[in-house]
Amino acid sequence: MMPNHLHLFVNAPPTLAPHNIVARIKGLTSRHLRREFEHIARMPSVWTRSYFVSTAGNVSSDTIRKYIEMQKKRG
Repeated sequence: MMPNHLHLFVNAPPTLAPHNIVARIKGLTSRHLRREFEHIARMPSVWTRSYFVSTAGNVSSDTIRKYIEMQKKRG
């Protein structure tokens, strides 16, 4: 997690559209956060509608994990 965003490294079948995966993640986390934190329950929205998705291609999982860790150190 970063102060203004978070990185998720997700492995999903190609039959699932990225926007559907993001919508599920945002919906579930929003519900859990609203239940746990009363002040969030009154907010009109927990998440923005924006997101960025990229494929890994021929990059190893280890390389992606290292990239995410480096982002934490730079942030």
